[in-house]
Amino acid sequence: MVTLSTLGSHLGWRRGELTLAAKVLLLQLVVIAVLLTAVGVLSVRQSNADFADDQGAQMRSVAEYVATLPGVRGQLQSVEDGQVPASTNPQRLAPYVEQGVSLSSATDVMVVSLEGVVLAATDPSRVGDRAALGDSDGLEGRGWTGDVEPDDERAVAHHAPIISEVDGSLLGIVAAEQTYPSLADQIATAAPDLALFLGLGALLGVAGTWVVSRMVRRSTRGLGTTELANLADHREALLHAIREGVVGVGTDGRVTVMNDAARATLDLDAGPDPVGRPVDELGLDPHVVALLTGEGADVKDAVALVGTRVVVFNRGRASTGGRGIGTVTTLRDRTELVSLQSQLSSNLSITDTLRAQTHEFDNRLHTISGLVQLGEYDEVATLVGTLTQHRADVNERVSKRLHDPAVAALVIAKHAVAEERGVALELDPGSRLPPLAPDEVADLTTVLGNLVDNAIDAAAGSQDPLVELWILADGDTLHVRVRDNGPGVPADLREAIFVRGFSTKPDVLGGRGIGLPLVRLICTQRGGTVTIEEADTGGAEFLVELPLATAADEDDGS
Repeated sequence: MVTLSTLGSHLGWRRGELTLAAKVLLLQLVVIAVLLTAVGVLSVRQSNADFADDQGAQMRSVAEYVATLPGVRGQLQSVEDGQVPASTNPQRLAPYVEQGVSLSSATDVMVVSLEGVVLAATDPSRVGDRAALGDSDGLEGRGWTGDVEPDDERAVAHHAPIISEVDGSLLGIVAAEQTYPSLADQIATAAPDLALFLGLGALLGVAGTWVVSRMVRRSTRGLGTTELANLADHREALLHAIREGVVGVGTDGRVTVMNDAARATLDLDAGPDPVGRPVDELGLDPHVVALLTGEGADVKDAVALVGTRVVVFNRGRASTGGRGIGTVTTLRDRTELVSLQSQLSSNLSITDTLRAQTHEFDNRLHTISGLVQLGEYDEVATLVGTLTQHRADVNERVSKRLHDPAVAALVIAKHAVAEERGVALELDPGSRLPPLAPDEVADLTTVLGNLVDNAIDAAAGSQDPLVELWILADGDTLHVRVRDNGPGVPADLREAIFVRGFSTKPDVLGGRGIGLPLVRLICTQRGGTVTIEEADTGGAEFLVELPLATAADEDDGS
């Protein structure tokens, strides 16, 4: 048996506050009480309507019967002929009135003159008074059924005209009335059935409400409305306070939550509120949409370019009660970290170049030392001359076409790295580059260094490995082409190598897979482009276009 105390313990009064389940129960009980009251009122009104229909038909029969009695017509006709008025002899009409009452359950039957004066009535005290006719048009010669209020008691009545048999004129009317039962009488009459149905309804309503309140309590962990509101406020404050972006997406592909950091990272600050909108309608790149809404396995540390930012995505599935409700994705802006990695990559590239040159010099010094020990001084002279001429030729070919010292030095250094790897690095004779601004030099060396390193790695191991480099400043645009004769990049991976840190090479100190995304980042920030195609040599061909701040000075190198 459920008592108030056990019900309270089940619903949970927490620190003087009703839980949400308890409030739902009380609200449901109030609703049930209102509904039961409304049902009772409707039942009473329906009972009155049924009473009016049934008794109205009976009153019509009684009134029409009395109005057609010859004695009634004769008495009223005598008044019209100048004889003694029937109003002074109500006892002459009384038998007819009583006859009408005896034929039905009418409360009162009256004979009313054309002036509206009661000539005879079941209640003698009403004789001589004006009849309460309500909205009746019976004195106009038409039958009428409706409600009247004699002596402030509501009654259903019918007024039947009394027509003269001599000339067909209207002599008066007969009014038959039946008083409505009082509210107490109606309730007493309907009490057994009404109590049964209302009791069953209340019992079922309370039981159903209690079940619903239990379900609500289980769903809300027994928390009160204030606690739920505080929890929601804390959640909002937490989401908007953390610097890492958070995006929630429902199973229908719509955004359910997005904090300030995520809006800034995805560049959605200026537009309308993204919450509630489909992800694919936010104007994001397709690969970003796929990372936010993709189905299947969770995403771990996926790197993608969002505008000019390098962002790391981590996506996990959200569920409640074992049922999936969508995904939650965190976003970390790694643009600054990538810039630091770019500087570190440049330093590592210089280190690799110095190491390659050191290795090359060691080998040549060992050769020279051996020749000296053998006394082959002519061979030493020949070897030194050859080496000097080769290095001079490389320096001349590069510096003749590339007039920016930093870029020329980078190409010469990469030439030594390529030779150590057994790869031929060739600068296209049509290359032309004037001196550049310092910021342009920094970005160009990063782009060139990453593209050439990737090309050397791809070509190494191929037959007659070759990397071709072409650099041309054409007006206010800088063109760079790097191609190799390696295995190339499959068409389905050409986008992945830019946006997700893709790399077919083993990870070394976490540095792999960031070079090409960095190239695209620099190109995007400068308003340029980088694309990849299949080279004529069978490998990959990277094409870069970068706007220049100032027009390049053309130099034919002659």
